[in-house]
This record gives sequence, C-alpha cells and structure tokens, in this order.
Amino acid sequence: MTKERINIQRIHEATMELVEKAGMKFHHPEAVEILKAHGIRMEGNVAHFTEEQLMYWVRKAPATFKIYARNPKYDMVIGGDRVNCAPAYGSPFISDQDGKTRDATIEDYVKFTKLFHMNQNFDMNGGIICMPDDVPVDNATLLMFYAAFTHSDKCMFAGSGKREQLEAMFEMAKAAYGSEEDLIAYPRFTTIVNVNTPLQFAEGMTETLMTFVKYGQPIIVAACDMAGTTAPITLAGMMTLTNAEVLCTIALAEMIRPGTPVIYGSQSTGSNLRNGAITSGSPEGAIAYKYAAKLAKYYGLPCRGGGSVSDAKVVDAQAGYESMLTFMVCSQSEMNLIVHAAGILDGYNCISFEKLMLDFQVIDYVKRYLKDIESDGDRIPLELMISQGQSGQYLTEEHTLDYCREEPLDPFLSVSGPCSDPKNQFGINIDKAIAASLEKYKMPDNDPAVLEPRRVTRVGKAWTLRCWIKSKHYKQSDESASSHRGRLIRSHMQGMNKEKEAVGYGVNRKKTVADAGNCLFIIRYHGICTLSPF
Repeated sequence: MTKERINIQRIHEATMELVEKAGMKFHHPEAVEILKAHGIRMEGNVAHFTEEQLMYWVRKAPATFKIYARNPKYDMVIGGDRVNCAPAYGSPFISDQDGKTRDATIEDYVKFTKLFHMNQNFDMNGGIICMPDDVPVDNATLLMFYAAFTHSDKCMFAGSGKREQLEAMFEMAKAAYGSEEDLIAYPRFTTIVNVNTPLQFAEGMTETLMTFVKYGQPIIVAACDMAGTTAPITLAGMMTLTNAEVLCTIALAEMIRPGTPVIYGSQSTGSNLRNGAITSGSPEGAIAYKYAAKLAKYYGLPCRGGGSVSDAKVVDAQAGYESMLTFMVCSQSEMNLIVHAAGILDGYNCISFEKLMLDFQVIDYVKRYLKDIESDGDRIPLELMISQGQSGQYLTEEHTLDYCREEPLDPFLSVSGPCSDPKNQFGINIDKAIAASLEKYKMPDNDPAVLEPRRVTRVGKAWTLRCWIKSKHYKQSDESASSHRGRLIRSHMQGMNKEKEAVGYGVNRKKTVADAGNCLFIIRYHGICTLSPF
C-alpha cells in the first residue's frame, strides 16, 4: 500500500471517530428536524453520525453527473477523470495593474463574464466572480445570476443567499429552461455551499442547500480550514476536520433528496503563523488540494478545489509560481471542477484583469504539459532525420509545416525572441490580450420573452424603474446600515400610484449609461424579483 493510500485510510478512520464523538453542529432548525427524522443521534443541534449512517447517505450521491448549458457545446460532465475549469469566486476588490485596490463594480462583473465567455478552457461562467459594491447586498445574488445569464450561454455558476432570493432566481430559470421538472431532469447550474469550521453548518448556507436540492441542482459542499488557526497545524489533522465537515453536510443533502448531485469541495490550506493570514498559494495548500481530490475519489464523489490561487498582492513572480503550482497539482490530481481557475490575488481578497490573463496562460501551459507527446505515425520522422544527417535543418521541411500549429504551444503572453521593450512587453501583451478578447466578444442570443419583462435601468448615478407594476404593492426591502442604494430606489418609487401601471419612470433611453448593456438592478414587490440589463 502506498503512503498516500495509508494516509487516506487513516484520515477516513479518524473522521469516522470525530463525527461520532464530537459531531457536527447544524444551526438551521429544519436541518435538525431532518437529521432527527433519519435516526441521527442529536444533542441539541449537534448531530452524531455513526460510520454506517454517514456512509449510507454519502453513497447515495452519484459518481458523475451532467450540467446542461444553454448552448449544448458547453455541456459539462462532472466526475471521473475529467478536469473542468470554473471562474474565480467571491472577491470584493479589484487589483489594478499598479497594485492599487478598489471596490468591485457591476461593470467589472460583466467584463469578467465576457472574458471567461471568450476563453476556450471554461465551459462554466457566472457565480460571484467579484462582489459588486454598487448594488444592494440583499439582491446581489440574483443580479449577478442575471448578468451572467445574459452575457454567456455556458453552464452557470450561481451565488448563495436567502431562500427568497434563490426562489426568485429559480423562477427566472424556469422561465428560461422550462418547468421545475425540466430543471431536475436537466440540471443547469451549481453553487458553493460553504461549511463553517470547526464542525458547523450555518443557517444561511442551509437555506441555499435546501433550495438547490429542492430543484435538483448540483451543489458544491466546501470547507476552507486553515492549518494552525482554524484547524490543526498538521495537514493530516486539518484534512480530517475538512473531511468530517464536508461528508456530514453531503449526508444532509442526500436525506432531503436522495441522489442529489454533489461535489466534494475543499479550499482548505495553510496559514501564516506570523500574522494569521491564509496562505492559499503555499505548498501546503497544494498538498491539501491533492488530498481533497483523493478523499473524494475514495468515497466515489466528484471533487472540487484549488485553482490558480496566490497570496501575491500584485501580478508578479510570486503570483506566477504560486498559481502554476496550485493549478498544476489540481490538474494532475484530476480535480473535476477547479474553481478560482483564473484571476485570484491576495488570498481571495482581490481579483485582477491582468492576473486573469496570466492564469489563462498558466492553464494553457499546464494542459499542454499534461497532454504529453504522441509517437504514432510520422511523429518520429526517422527517414527525414536520416536524410538530414549532421548538416541539415528542419525549419523549411514539410514535416515542420504539417505539425507547427499542432505540436508546440503558441503563448499569447510570454516574451521571447527579439524585443524592443523587454521591461514592459509582458504588461503590453496582457493589455493586448484583454482588448482583443473584448473586441471579439458577442453577446449570445437571448429570448426577449425571458428578458424583456424584467427591465430596470440606471440613468447617470440614479436607478430608475423600467418594469410594469400591475395591481401589485411595492414591497420595500430591508435596508442594511451600509447601503444607501435602498434609499435611492425607494425615492424613485415615492409618489407612484402602486395600484396603477407605471412605465419608464423618468427614463430617457438616449441618456442611459453606455457600456451598458451591462448594468442591472432589482426591484422587489410581493416577494418577486424583477431585473434587466440596459
């Protein structure tokens, strides 16, 4: 038995003892009742699983499943030895080329969506690519889903949130894809359900899990333990904790709907004990991603982890070597869904357009390396080599022409050969790559019947209603202490007869902010969300 196999067996055995003796705390009362109903021993809201119980429910999850895109060429099979890339997720800040950070905006979100759409290594788009600061927090999940939906026809990532938001999102999905039964039969998107460490599952994440499971959509159950701070300093100890958290949560999902597609997810990694910061791009992080994949395959589950992640503050050498390490390990470990595959800086705090291009190149390099060599046919041109002998050349040979576009990778960022501006050329190449991709982008065809009834517009810095409100009372959403945007939209609603039709309140389409096609907003009334691009 190999060392890795021994490690996996020991982690499994320790996990089973941990979940039975320490248990897992579930903060949502519905989750507690579900666990009780299925015979799990409860002490308050702490569930104590036996190995037999836990494995019974974990084995209900399928080893592979399919996610269907609007454009069938982007359909994804998750599981087995297949490796798929998914966008960055959750960063609140944008890091500019000079290293300065700023709040992310909805315009940034749309731009990232377009760039992911144009990259051939990604069949999935959307999710919380960045967290826009210029939209209401309470409705951000729905807004980002709609933005991704309108700008890409790939498989969809979605964010998490309260049940009301998610139900509205699924109403939108049903309008686009058909009935609830259609969604269950042909899953369209997934989301990340994060576990709290140590050994807790929060109320809000439980609602996300329950809603996605209700509609038969795959969920990624993920832990992000940090060795030495939120988890034991030893990697074996940390992975035991991660394993327990993920498996217990998967069991809950399977109790709700047996056969629910789930992905074993982990972003667990090391921490810097000098300052307590996460070390996402560390060798310890890479090892943890490897063992997450091995544990998932041990239980017959699809796996998620890693990405091209880095703790670097700017796009520099550190960003390059950390991202190359983590993405290489995930690819070699046959990680079925590599989230954060491009764009991440500063331990998930930032996403960067420049880092995005760097990681696109990293992915190309790793895929070319793993492709290895082919030796069939005339791949070994022995007759040509004999004829050329000791004094020949191969540049002008027909054999070179035949394979010159197939065999070597043609990097779009790397600087090699003669260069007039070697110090700055790499940055120039990045800017050119971004511009070229955006120039080629074309918005997918969208059904007006799905999009048009959900129209809201922004003029200048003000948000303006563009939807019809017929015989419905406007329902004010709760305003967070930090949000002024709720006040803004309510001010536009004042004086409006709530029982009458109101169309295009104060809107001059010619003055609509350009880039437009791209900013979105949400209006809630009677618990229904409506929104649209402008």
